[in-house]
Amino acid sequence: QVQLVESGGGSVQPGESLRLSCAATGSTFSTSTFTLYKMNWYRQAPGKERELVAFISGRGGRTNYADSVKGRFTISRDNSQKTVYLQMNSLRPEDTAVYYCNAYRELVPNYTYWGQGTQVTVSS
Repeated sequence: QVQLVESGGGSVQPGESLRLSCAATGSTFSTSTFTLYKMNWYRQAPGKERELVAFISGRGGRTNYADSVKGRFTISRDNSQKTVYLQMNSLRPEDTAVYYCNAYRELVPNYTYWGQGTQVTVSS
C-alpha cells in the first residue's frame, strides 16, 4: 500500500505564502527507496489541464520550475522523513488550483503514484 498524503493548502490573500507538504507512506517507500523517486508538484485549475509546477530529483540535486512560478516557489525534500515540500511565496490569484504531489520512479519499472490533492485559493 502506497500513499502520498498532502497537506498545507488553504485560502490566502495575494502576496501571502503557503507551504505544502507531501508525505510518502507505505511499505514501498523506505527511506532508501524514496530516493529512487523523482518528486513532482502539479496543479490543476478549474477548466484547465493539469500542469507541472516543479520537480526535484531523488537526492535533491536537480530542481526545475514552471516559468510562471520561478523565483516565487521552492521545492525541497527531506528523504529521512520521506517528505517533499513546496514553499509558495508571493502568491497570486492565478496560482489558485488543486495541487497534487506525484512520485515517479526513474528506474524501470517506472512506477508512479499520486496524492489526493490539496486546494490552494488565492483571493482578496
